[in-house]
Amino acid sequence: MFRRASVQVFRQYVRHQSNEMNSLILERSMNRVQLLGRVGQDPVMRQVEGRNPVTIFSMATNEMWRSGEGDTTSTGDVSQKTTWHRISVFRPGLRDVAYQYVKKGARVLVEGKLDYGEYVDKNNVRRQATTIIADNIIFLSDTLKERV
Repeated sequence: MFRRASVQVFRQYVRHQSNEMNSLILERSMNRVQLLGRVGQDPVMRQVEGRNPVTIFSMATNEMWRSGEGDTTSTGDVSQKTTWHRISVFRPGLRDVAYQYVKKGARVLVEGKLDYGEYVDKNNVRRQATTIIADNIIFLSDTLKERV
């Protein structure tokens, strides 16, 4: 899927429209994320007045490496870093499936795009937030099979 999207982007031509006053350049760009990890909390569904509901859950991804002299057979210490991601699901069908079947500890693959935003916390401090807007969720755990 990612390869197909990349090929489509590279096949796009940059269009130029010129006249005496200005020059317009239209080109494509890409904002895609794929995360493979485990769900950190059961999803919650929230709705703000006048807006569509959203399903939100957290997801952890792990990165492991061996510290040493660079030798692959080295017996250095193994280090691990866990990164937490906030996943938001707005698509109506996917939103409901995520709310019903995504559970804490489940292994999932999330595809989507990055979104940056700001909010004001309880102490009136402006905060920045990074969210993954999910377009697709693939269930890799057997928890879904056990529930159906």
